[in-house]
Amino acid sequence: MTGTLFYLLAGYLSGSVLYANIWGRLICGKDITAKARDKNPGTANAFMEGGFLCGALTLICDLAKGFLPVWLFLRHTDCNDFFLAFVLVAPVVGHIYPLFHHFQGGKGIAVSFGCLLGLYPSIGCALILAACFIGFSTILVISPHYYRTLASYLATAIISFLTVKIRAVRWGMLLICGIVSWKLMTCDEKNERCKVKLL
Repeated sequence: MTGTLFYLLAGYLSGSVLYANIWGRLICGKDITAKARDKNPGTANAFMEGGFLCGALTLICDLAKGFLPVWLFLRHTDCNDFFLAFVLVAPVVGHIYPLFHHFQGGKGIAVSFGCLLGLYPSIGCALILAACFIGFSTILVISPHYYRTLASYLATAIISFLTVKIRAVRWGMLLICGIVSWKLMTCDEKNERCKVKLL
């Protein structure tokens, strides 16, 4: 139990480090969220406002801060441990509600991929989320990006509930989808009307 609490706390604190802010200041000497429309300290704005190097480093670090706590936890326990569900979501909660930034963080997209990749060598859950994003970007095209992201996480939640066999992983996926969707629906971002078109 003590070990599980350690990984929960480590995951949350890992998620609370907003690398877009760090790399933006180190590489560009500025707050990359200042001019961004949604003020989100995430990978997309790191690329758009800070350039390729800032974006690439942010992406790597955001993936890693989700990957490492989950991967290390699984080195000391197994995927049937129900607490895995909470370890899976802890870095995402940290990114969305970071302790070090007055609980005002990002949307948790890159870090949620990192958490799911932490289940390696099982990458099925990460592939489900990626497939939903790709599907809503190329086949049933939903725009703007806000609605595409929301649809991707809601679809991932449904598919995970129906297909993921391991209970702890299934509930972890549902928690991740729920917290990211909640963040999206409660943010102040102003969007155009949702548009859906085929291909």
